[in-house]
Amino acid sequence: MKAAFYTLGCKLNQSESEALVSSFDSRGFLVSKVSDHADLYIVNSCTVTTKAEQKARRMIRKFARENPEAVVLVTGCYAQVEPSEIEDLDDNVFVVSMDRKHTLLDLPDAIKEGESHGLSLVELISDFLDNSGSRDIKAADRFKFDTDTFTDHARAYLKIQDGCNNNCAYCRVTIARGDSVSLSLDEVVARALKLEAAGYREIILTGVNITDYKDPGNPDNTLPSLVRALTTSLKTVRIRLSSLEPDMIDDNLAQAVSHKSVVPHFHIPIQSGSDSILEKIKRHYTSERVVEAVGLLRAVKKDPFIAADLIVGLPGEEEDDFEKSYSLIEKLGLSQLHLFPYSPRPGTALFTAKKRIPERITGERTSRMRQLTSGLYKQYLERWNGCEVEVILEKYIESGSGIESSTNKDFWSGLSENYLHVSLKGLDNDISYRGRLVKCRINSVDNGVECDFIDFQ
Repeated sequence: MKAAFYTLGCKLNQSESEALVSSFDSRGFLVSKVSDHADLYIVNSCTVTTKAEQKARRMIRKFARENPEAVVLVTGCYAQVEPSEIEDLDDNVFVVSMDRKHTLLDLPDAIKEGESHGLSLVELISDFLDNSGSRDIKAADRFKFDTDTFTDHARAYLKIQDGCNNNCAYCRVTIARGDSVSLSLDEVVARALKLEAAGYREIILTGVNITDYKDPGNPDNTLPSLVRALTTSLKTVRIRLSSLEPDMIDDNLAQAVSHKSVVPHFHIPIQSGSDSILEKIKRHYTSERVVEAVGLLRAVKKDPFIAADLIVGLPGEEEDDFEKSYSLIEKLGLSQLHLFPYSPRPGTALFTAKKRIPERITGERTSRMRQLTSGLYKQYLERWNGCEVEVILEKYIESGSGIESSTNKDFWSGLSENYLHVSLKGLDNDISYRGRLVKCRINSVDNGVECDFIDFQ
């Protein structure tokens, strides 16, 4: 039987999908591309924006209509908040809510057992969902997505936290994923060591809000404690942190991430540079606090790659509010900006807010901000031109594939410690190189970041 997986949204979703892929693959299922025919499609959805939901619906319809004999299972945040909307897309579409998402790890065994009794795929999926629906979810269930095999990524993901207690006025994710819970510190370290033993050279710590990490056995062990435990225990692995809330970046966390094993790449959800807007959307910091947070990170890392989220066109965002956001980003000199035109999310405090910003104005502001961040990114690349970096090899690209460097030759694509997506020359096409850490020198940033191979690390 063939199973295909389609994932939208955050690194946490990607991490959970990888665990599902591993579960199916280890039980003898053929994991195929979504572009190929499959018997079962599992869609891991996102509800952060309207566009994410639209894309999910489009792909669900495509899978269901082009493969009418197949079953399409939809899980994730969008499936949690709008199950009826999704089930109405087609007769062969089923929804798996967030509180039952972890049970999909057991689905391969259930399918094999059902087939032995002569059940059709639709029948056994229906039975599986009926039987798994009565269980009460426990915090431990949310951390069953544990794997040391990653099919789609050369780097490893490690889920340390889930849910969020912030209740920001624009965000629907906390509605879908619930309150914050964390995996125990000892278990995080044990899983990290298992990934290191499996040969991974980079681990990405994921969660909805990892800065809210608290060891359930000892709440005094927060994210800095965890980072220190990992840097002490791991010998050959570099650590990458996912999104960090600016109000939680303090001296303690800065000192923890100063360790050489923690890569100089940080992502901060700023959302707005206007203090009045930040207050309206229930963020717990000011623009000045953002400046302090970025300063702390730059003080402990050499020219780190610092990216941020910014929402443009939030309700009530006057021209002066936007200019404050623009000035803040310019002042910070961020390396990259993820721009989100405001998308009203049902069930959030802002959904019924007045003073909506016209799409035309939001579009103009987004364009201005995009031009600014494009220039800042180029400045960052230029500062690193000629420098040595350590790159995780991810994929070998052959010329003529449509993904080519300016030299029009075969190359390895990879990711540097400071989050530069590079093309690397001077290394053969050897599948065993995937996931290896190499030292190289950046020789050009004119058409992407190009490197020359120096040596394996």
